[in-house]
Amino acid sequence: MGMVFNFREDSISCSVKFGFDMSLKHTTMKRTTTEEFCRLLAAIAMGVTTVTTVTAADKAGVVTPHSQGLHGYIGFSHDRPPAGSGYSAGMGFYAAVWPLVDQPLADFQIGLPSSWVTPDNSDNKDKPLAPEGTLARKWKERGPTWSSVFQTLEGGLGYWAGNHFRYGPPKFSLNATPQCYDYEVGSPGWSFFYSNEALPDNRLGIAQLSNRLLIPPDALPFQGNPNGEFLGYTWMALPFTDPATGDPPTGDQSWTCFLSAANFKGPMAYYIPETWSKLAKLFNYPFLHGRGLDARPGNMGGGAMEINTVPRFDSQDAKGTRYSKIPKLQFPVDADGRAILVQDVTYYSKAALHDSFKAWRDGGPACSGRFDEKATWKPKLTTKTTRFDQGGKKMIDVERSFDTKIFEGNVWGLQWTTNELSPKGLFPQYYKHVGDERVAVPAAEVPAETKLLTQEFKLAKMGVPYTSPTVGAWAQPGPKLGPFTAKLVDGSVVTYSWYRFVDQPSFQQYAWSEEKKAKLQAFVEKLHAAWPIDRDYMAPPSRGKLASFDPALLVTPPKDLEVGYVPIVTHQSPP
Repeated sequence: MGMVFNFREDSISCSVKFGFDMSLKHTTMKRTTTEEFCRLLAAIAMGVTTVTTVTAADKAGVVTPHSQGLHGYIGFSHDRPPAGSGYSAGMGFYAAVWPLVDQPLADFQIGLPSSWVTPDNSDNKDKPLAPEGTLARKWKERGPTWSSVFQTLEGGLGYWAGNHFRYGPPKFSLNATPQCYDYEVGSPGWSFFYSNEALPDNRLGIAQLSNRLLIPPDALPFQGNPNGEFLGYTWMALPFTDPATGDPPTGDQSWTCFLSAANFKGPMAYYIPETWSKLAKLFNYPFLHGRGLDARPGNMGGGAMEINTVPRFDSQDAKGTRYSKIPKLQFPVDADGRAILVQDVTYYSKAALHDSFKAWRDGGPACSGRFDEKATWKPKLTTKTTRFDQGGKKMIDVERSFDTKIFEGNVWGLQWTTNELSPKGLFPQYYKHVGDERVAVPAAEVPAETKLLTQEFKLAKMGVPYTSPTVGAWAQPGPKLGPFTAKLVDGSVVTYSWYRFVDQPSFQQYAWSEEKKAKLQAFVEKLHAAWPIDRDYMAPPSRGKLASFDPALLVTPPKDLEVGYVPIVTHQSPP
């Protein structure tokens, strides 16, 4: 028979273990009663083997890793377009590109300023848009209509926990949720970093439009180390095809992503209209006909940095006071302590591009692709102080370091103030646990014995390859030429092949007529011939310089494939 005594500051725990494996384990009482109880057991028990006193000082410097280090939305809102104005055919802005972290961290996800576009179903007040059986329908708090989680265009700049190839700066990715968050479509072949394998053929949704830009499944990296330069991107609803009256009926809106970077300007890809409409047929729910992003006006309610997955360390000092540490988060500040994050938020009516685009498609004069500034509306931005939490516990005093602000020129960003918590441009990194609150403190107030000051966060390792099938939509009709490879700045190697536009995998799930495919193919050939990658389709940014994509993403079509063919990524792997 053996006995172990564990003395803590506020209580004593004792265990008695008998030879026949019967135990009285971890009986815990307040000190005044437990000491007598344990002495009694000691007198009865034979052969006390160990007596150990555990104090707060003994636990000082025991660092434990955790998730949920930081959560919140640093965002802006804006006015709604005037009722009936028609400013719902396009929306976009310029967002700052910068290395939020100075090294590639594991288990880390924060989106840089981005937006969400949803179909305008404001006429529906009480009927569910999310069918029974979808993931979003389980989120009862989104009822009664579930309009905010029905269908979305998302994506943007950021760091995502599912990235396989991290390199320091952020990346740019498309993303959409066409079926109430049952799945997401982040590139012409893959989901939003959720799987190494390509999406099933019937869930592919993006048509690659550019014949000059690779779209890897792990998102698009940038050249060098951008520090506050801007990337512009705009979603435009364009009529590449006519509305269809079949089952299901489908609108003509192909939401097309236009980019504005220093070394690439123009449309990169679009979501095929059937990506949105097929939900109604799949769930036999006719109420959804005409309610998806293929047919409804778009609505963008603002933008935000979505802080999702951030690691943290916890430890305590010799007195038992607990502290936590999050990674170093840095922002691009100017001499006045300002971080300019978003500018030139703009809405567009169909007169900006849709109408001239459709006329060109139908045999009229070629359009330049430039957005007509006379058909734009720029909303007034507003913002408010962000509230953060750590593992569900409210974080206090972060606003002493910085606050959100609308600057002159209708520009949104952060204003740093002189404070003892952190230098300008740095998010407070250390927090003292005070009851149910986490209070920001300067590094100088974190006791050395916690060992938090020298604790380093885990770095991300290079991930496994993204793969695609050699059968199905990827093989029939299949590519015209390839494969080719490109070595990217994130350390990965991208494999791609040249497909005729209408032969790329995402179209093969649809039983389109040969006439429809031929008309679309011929129009894309005209577009490739007429729209270069150095034209300002979006108006240039009001201030600042443009960031550059990794030059390895830029490709030149092979001889005889100069128009009408696109480089489809089929594989991305370590070198």
